[in-house]
Amino acid sequence: MATKGYFPKRPDTKPTIYAYELIGVPDHKGQLKIGYTTRNVKTRIKEQLGTSTVKYRIVYEESSLLDNGNAFTDHEVHRILRKRGIENPEGEWFKCTIQQIESVVQEIRTGEYSDDARVHNFPMRPEQQGAVEKTIQYFEEIQRENKNRKNGSRTPSFLWNAKMRFGKTFASYQLAKKMKWTRMLVVTFKPAVEDAWREDLLTHVDFKNWQYHYAKDRETSPEELEEILAKNREKSQPLVCFGSFQDLLGVDKKTGAIKAKNKWIHAINWEVVIFDESHFGAWRDRR
Repeated sequence: MATKGYFPKRPDTKPTIYAYELIGVPDHKGQLKIGYTTRNVKTRIKEQLGTSTVKYRIVYEESSLLDNGNAFTDHEVHRILRKRGIENPEGEWFKCTIQQIESVVQEIRTGEYSDDARVHNFPMRPEQQGAVEKTIQYFEEIQRENKNRKNGSRTPSFLWNAKMRFGKTFASYQLAKKMKWTRMLVVTFKPAVEDAWREDLLTHVDFKNWQYHYAKDRETSPEELEEILAKNREKSQPLVCFGSFQDLLGVDKKTGAIKAKNKWIHAINWEVVIFDESHFGAWRDRR
């Protein structure tokens, strides 16, 4: 019996969830357009923008096919984003981050809601692994030396000459995890890098239950501070504190003492202190 025609060829479509931002459009700053298409994403976006000369940047593009062969659309992504309280100024435009979109897609695929949006599970690259292993060897060697020293101990100091895109924040966290450090202070000469330190810690599955605290210019309430320290004392939740060199060494203008909001940071015996972007402050006398 002829079977031709009974099993038609599956259409050559690629169900895709995508997101893009407009460049140089003030009233859409901080917003992402989240859509769905079965065709080329750029072609679909050009259709939406028409003859407009507005520039755009695609920030997210992912297949929406599920394991059972079905596909989900942008309507489901929009619904969950609204349910999570993400601001939706108009239509398919949302004030959200790429990580929040990834988290929603993960929820749709698995049926499990990730409250902390940990959507990454990638391993270290070979060069990151090498840097971590060499650093561990160095610290272990110093520990052995200090046991045999009669006149005090030597404080270990190790420099990573990490080029751009090396992934120093992720590798640093992996180093801390392997060394079993639970109190980690990150000091930077360039506060703009804070986003990278926060994102890598809060979006990767390897650092679940870790605490992140940004010592920015706001007072930490006694209740919040006690909760942070209590969790760390139990060693169930390692603490990472990020702060700028200028702020942490700053003093109260009236008293000349350490800023009240930073006293607890100065009082903690941090197991490791990481100086990020140190070359920006390499020639400052206060270093």
